[in-house]
Amino acid sequence: MQFVHMADTHLGYRQYGLSERETDFLEVFDRAVEEVVSERPDFAIHSGDLFEYSRPPTRALLTAQQGIFKLKSANIPFYAIAGNHDIVMKKNALPPQILFKDFGLKVISPKNPYFIENGVFIGGAPYASKLTSKHLIERLNEVEKASEKYEKTILVLHQGIDRYLPYEYEVKIGDLPKTFKYCAFGHIHERIVDDFGDGKLVYPGSTEIWRSNEVDGYKKNGKGFYLVDMGGDVPEIEKINLEMSRDFIKEAVQYSKLEEEIKHLNDLITQMNKKPVLNLTVTGGNFSRSEIYETINNALADNCLSVRSRYKPDLVEEIMDLEKYEKDALNINRMIKERLKDFNDEKVSELATGLLKEMSEGDMDKASEMTRNFYEELHDN
Repeated sequence: MQFVHMADTHLGYRQYGLSERETDFLEVFDRAVEEVVSERPDFAIHSGDLFEYSRPPTRALLTAQQGIFKLKSANIPFYAIAGNHDIVMKKNALPPQILFKDFGLKVISPKNPYFIENGVFIGGAPYASKLTSKHLIERLNEVEKASEKYEKTILVLHQGIDRYLPYEYEVKIGDLPKTFKYCAFGHIHERIVDDFGDGKLVYPGSTEIWRSNEVDGYKKNGKGFYLVDMGGDVPEIEKINLEMSRDFIKEAVQYSKLEEEIKHLNDLITQMNKKPVLNLTVTGGNFSRSEIYETINNALADNCLSVRSRYKPDLVEEIMDLEKYEKDALNINRMIKERLKDFNDEKVSELATGLLKEMSEGDMDKASEMTRNFYEELHDN
């Protein structure tokens, strides 16, 4: 008994506001579907964030529809839950996954908390915020109880856990049921395979580079999905890597060697099939940031899809600044909540934190959608 576990495909994401990056996310999903079909598993699971937005653009909807139909045509049942990006922040709203039920997609939801596929129990729940985690735990207890008579069991969730996201989690690992043979998680974009209870707890990671801080993990572990064999006592997990549509280059260069590093980068870039995304940090020395910005862009912009540069005058100072930033960033939720405590509303601080994250990444479309959904929900209530 084999199945595919994928998550966080984020269809419709226009990274850095670039239509080319939106296309990249769609193309890698197409490749993922083709790879799943070639592997011929008994079924496939998507652990949330199929889409980037709760109101996906037309191209994203069409790509999902075509992919789901290909799986159905290949007789591969497809199960999914809604992630935090899929969920509309309105009362009684339905996630976009519901559109594809007639195309074969089986959506795990509060109304349909589990399915049985050839004797395998597949149960779970959609994303729940930290504010509603108590309700999630109650649902999980019910799902666990329903799974008791089955030997092969899979729990499907889209949540951050304190073990892996100690300052941004929604659920504590001690609150999760430990009786499932395979816990198919989504939400964290790095690949994680861990022993847990009677089986394995697994994040397959995102299928594309959603943030620049994922580049190092991609170079180490790749991007893609997992092929899981449930034939034995313990699931056997095989990594399936997908080819990215373009390269991400993340480099730190010294100011004193900037000219030769630019030449080296140009030589490297000219060998690539598509224009890469370049993240460049210039360190050391005393220099004018505006002049360095102009130098970098004049030399590299024509050959790159996007050039994003940072400047640190001294490497030691950069490390100290980074440590300070990371320390502050870990407490950003606490800081915002403290500032907004007079509002006495958890959702206001969640909105502020989300807006800060999206706007710092330059994703104004996502920030606008978050604000619009927040006020729509406020109006409905």
